[in-house]
Amino acid sequence: MGDVTNPKIYDAVLIGGGVMSATLATLLQELEPNWSIKIIERLDDVAQESSGPWNNAGTGHSALCELNYTPEKDGVIDISKAIKINEQFQVSRQFWATLVERGDLPEPTKFLNPVPHMTFVTGEENVDFLRRRYELLKAQPLFSTMEFSDDPAKIFEWAPSLMVGRDQNEKVAATYVEQGTDVDFGALTRHLVQNAIDKGAVVRLGTEVTNLRQRPDGVWQVATKVISGAEKGRKNVTHGRFVFVGAGGGALPLLQKSGIDEVKGYGGFPISGEFFRTDNPEVVEKHQAKVYAMPPVGAPPMSVPHLDTRVIDGKKSLMFGPYAGFNTRYLKQGSLADMFLSLRPGNIPTYLGVGVTNFDLVSYLVGQLAASPKKKFKALADFFPEAEMEDWRLITAGQRVQVMKKNPDGGMPLLVMGTEVVSKADGSIAGLLGASPGASVATPVMVSLLEKCFPEKKEAWAEKVKALIPAYGEELNSQPELAERIQNETAKVLGIAPIS
Repeated sequence: MGDVTNPKIYDAVLIGGGVMSATLATLLQELEPNWSIKIIERLDDVAQESSGPWNNAGTGHSALCELNYTPEKDGVIDISKAIKINEQFQVSRQFWATLVERGDLPEPTKFLNPVPHMTFVTGEENVDFLRRRYELLKAQPLFSTMEFSDDPAKIFEWAPSLMVGRDQNEKVAATYVEQGTDVDFGALTRHLVQNAIDKGAVVRLGTEVTNLRQRPDGVWQVATKVISGAEKGRKNVTHGRFVFVGAGGGALPLLQKSGIDEVKGYGGFPISGEFFRTDNPEVVEKHQAKVYAMPPVGAPPMSVPHLDTRVIDGKKSLMFGPYAGFNTRYLKQGSLADMFLSLRPGNIPTYLGVGVTNFDLVSYLVGQLAASPKKKFKALADFFPEAEMEDWRLITAGQRVQVMKKNPDGGMPLLVMGTEVVSKADGSIAGLLGASPGASVATPVMVSLLEKCFPEKKEAWAEKVKALIPAYGEELNSQPELAERIQNETAKVLGIAPIS
């Protein structure tokens, strides 16, 4: 147990064994090699919640195919979010490529495989939208390889499963980007964590954080309880100068327990999901792409329908979904009391306000919950006309918690798309809330978190960050030559097709 009167104080305590903590530990060991790091995970292995390969789409979100990142309002398509997310994914790509070259990550196919990214729409209005979206994105350096077609024969070349058995008179269109990826974030997380352990990090599995308190001297006391294994029931306190709460849906309750003012007013709206999955080799061989479509009215960002090629442990499968559901757990292996226990006087107005202003979302969820398996399969058949129900099975995906917060402009509370860092003013504790694009942008989000929590170190760290991320601090999309060079360099290391 150590000296109770003079306990070890870790330089960084990371709560949660997912890709965010794994990425942060990797960065910290590069920036501060002498720092002591401890990772605490409540389950018996890392990457079992949102980072698990069957709990997410593994898309490598880069906005090449996801229509929810290019919304249209009053006839104007806004591509700014798509550019930002692609910029962020390029940072992750650079980071992974550097780690592969150094030998800190294994041969890339162990966690990343090239899979084209497509968008597919039907109906004249949607075809027109996709064409206009393509014209806007094609002009951007980070989207320069995007192709568009409304020719069924061409779309058949890209993804035959979309066209075989479809009505020949149906208006269709698609975009195609060869440089897309499929990422196994579970494998990536495990490799990063093992590498962190090899360099001195301590990992405690089957251990739940029960409370957080900051001492007058600024050190955090992280109370824990062992919930599995031979030492089940044993309680302990870990001390840390800096704490990161990277516990996925469990981050909000833990930040609330810390008592920091910055989390007041935040809420979390949990959304569960299911996917149809097939491992039948004959079916899998008919489709080699990640194909996203138009989201249903009121659908949350993580519920945009897509048919994906997945490569997990070297084996290809297909998944289609997600079908949104609702329960009050904040984690897949959480408690139905999670959402209710997160209610506070300061955030109840947030919950109520979001409920009033997001009636479409409520209606959508009700419809999804009422849908029978046969009705759900019809949505797959609309994508993949020759799909046979006996080849597919429903699997339960991860739990996502959408951020809700007060409106900084004083209006109605906001339901936020994306991830959000919440940190104490003194930089001693920070947590990550939210969902998509999540794991795909772990690297830039964690770099940004470090800059926010340790502003006094940013200048000293800059050279080391640049060694990991060659284009650190640069905006690729505004520099075509740099964008091409960086994309081609990382593509060569990661086994992705070059852009030129």
